[in-house]
Amino acid sequence: MRNADLVARDIKSVWHPCTQMKDYETLGPVPIKRGQGVWLEDFEGNRFIDAVSSWWVNLFGHANPRINAAIQQQIGELEHVILAGFTHEPVVNLSERLIEVTPEGLNKCFYADNGSSAVEAALKMSYHYWKNHGKPAKKNFVNLSNSYHGETLGALALGDVPLYKSTYAPLLMEVITAPSPDAYNKEAGETDEDYALRQFEVMEKILAEKHDEICAVVTEPLIQCAGGMRMHHPVYHTRLREACDRYGVHLIADEIAVGFGRTGTLFASEQSDITPDFMCLSKGLTAGYLPLSVVVTSNDVFDAFYDDYETLKAFLHSHSYTGNPIGCAVALATLDIFRDDNVIANNRRLSRVMAESVAHLADHPNVGDVRQRGMTLAVEMVKNKATKEPFPFAERRGMRVFKHALTREALLRPLGNVSYLMPPYVITEEQIRHLGQVLTEGIDIAVRD
Repeated sequence: MRNADLVARDIKSVWHPCTQMKDYETLGPVPIKRGQGVWLEDFEGNRFIDAVSSWWVNLFGHANPRINAAIQQQIGELEHVILAGFTHEPVVNLSERLIEVTPEGLNKCFYADNGSSAVEAALKMSYHYWKNHGKPAKKNFVNLSNSYHGETLGALALGDVPLYKSTYAPLLMEVITAPSPDAYNKEAGETDEDYALRQFEVMEKILAEKHDEICAVVTEPLIQCAGGMRMHHPVYHTRLREACDRYGVHLIADEIAVGFGRTGTLFASEQSDITPDFMCLSKGLTAGYLPLSVVVTSNDVFDAFYDDYETLKAFLHSHSYTGNPIGCAVALATLDIFRDDNVIANNRRLSRVMAESVAHLADHPNVGDVRQRGMTLAVEMVKNKATKEPFPFAERRGMRVFKHALTREALLRPLGNVSYLMPPYVITEEQIRHLGQVLTEGIDIAVRD
């Protein structure tokens, strides 16, 4: 099959996510036949380094033999069974392993299908917890500006990126928005930590004044990924945990994109030395293989729902594929690789190479920021370096980087004017340096005119 043949069939039948389909009149979708390690290959033998881990999910490369073997073994034993009233070994094993590796105090696992569904479950759990404790007035949530937590209506309401939610505003619940500690906005001479503490003052005031009506604060620790890979200092969440305890408000940590090693530790919350009341996990949980998510929470939350049936305090939330055995088997294989291969330490070495590969871009006249947290690195193009005035969004400068990268064996899908590296952990130092060179070339091309 030729690339063009599949693209023609695709355009007739497939509606792609997060895409203006009219774009495909000038640049069609890239057809992929196979994947191996960091590489994706089309039908004509062209290869691309998957520098964005196929939407931030792939940790250990495509067609990983250890994960493939886990799937094959599980398929031969049990593909799926209802988790209401039944159980199976993979879901019990995975729950025990997650409780072991997540922050101390998270002791119960509730499964869903994807990241948005995990956020939805956590929102409902928090509200229902307070209702079961006789506090139905606690029904509001607090988010951060520039945040993103998914596309289902509850998760979308907790976001603050207009590109994603403005159209659907009439359908969404209202939330309270606190200013983000995003270090990109700090004043000259101000440290990331100082700025985070200054921004936290507003959050503190919100909680002090409105805690009687607030269920939970929902945040994405350390990196606001869909918000342009904007990053902040971990002290913000240290203070937030203290304040939530002080005012009787839950803390929901959305670690769907930032968990499983993306920020330099297994979970981003570790860098703030906190335990959230709810930790939402997905994406890297199954290393890019299958949809699976989980809300890991505390015995205190669990106990609020534990009662005689007729009290109607149970959490009656479900998904058909909750706790799917094949997904759980993949997640267990993923955790085995973390345990056996010294992944976090190796990532620290690779992250240093990532930093070195683009260090020179800090002086580029159209680069407003080069930022990094672990295995996530972002470069933000600007029209004016001194003022950080952005390029108009309609000029789509990031797409110019993307198009150039495809000619240089790299997949660098942008977030507006932000190009970023979030590669699988099996990438080599040489491949990282190649991506740094391609990114540099792409930015030089993108800012011409």
